[in-house]
Amino acid sequence: MQVNEVIEQLRSRADPTPGNLKGMARYGINTERALCVSTPDMQKLGRQIGRDHSLALALWQVGWRETRILAAMVDNPAQVTSKQMDSWVMDFDSWDVCDATCLYLFSWTGLACEKALHWSAREEEYVKRAGFTLMACLAVGKRKPGEERLAAFLPVIEREAWDGRNYVKKSVNWALRQVGKHSLRLNSLAIESAERIKLQGSKSARWIAADALRELTSEKVRIRLAKSV
Repeated sequence: MQVNEVIEQLRSRADPTPGNLKGMARYGINTERALCVSTPDMQKLGRQIGRDHSLALALWQVGWRETRILAAMVDNPAQVTSKQMDSWVMDFDSWDVCDATCLYLFSWTGLACEKALHWSAREEEYVKRAGFTLMACLAVGKRKPGEERLAAFLPVIEREAWDGRNYVKKSVNWALRQVGKHSLRLNSLAIESAERIKLQGSKSARWIAADALRELTSEKVRIRLAKSV
């Protein structure tokens, strides 16, 4: 499928009514370059297209919200380079494009752990969010980088818990909770990290710790982890 064909397909699925745009904006999504295509519709189109690295690169350059999310869906993780990842992450201007790119593509590459650690120390809000979003994605599903690599994320999570920017603190919290739900051992380590984060004293750190501890110490999580042993 060619870029123009994909754009036609996206336009046919778009519903950019004022109500939809306002709804997206309420959730903090940047709507300046949004067609208002639903995620299920993009996933369906992505399955029709299949893996196509060249098309993904071209779709990303179009610069729309939907072309970039679709690019992440159809790109081939095995062909993604470090240079591409560092270039795309600098283009993030909305949390949904950031998270979708990490979920559908970056977390499946062999560079995911390296980039998670590197980006988590960056100053740019969406680059930093991408680092912690990658940590969260790596802790779930079929990616399974190993407990030791996941445990190595916890000191980084503690280090950055001071950052009160909304899209950063939420991703730090997300990473802490997902790592802590990976196994019984990581649950214990994550709870210890959350307790140390709470002692940092900042408003962001207190929120991250309280929210994470609420889930990580819950009976539901404990039962699920016990069954997985």
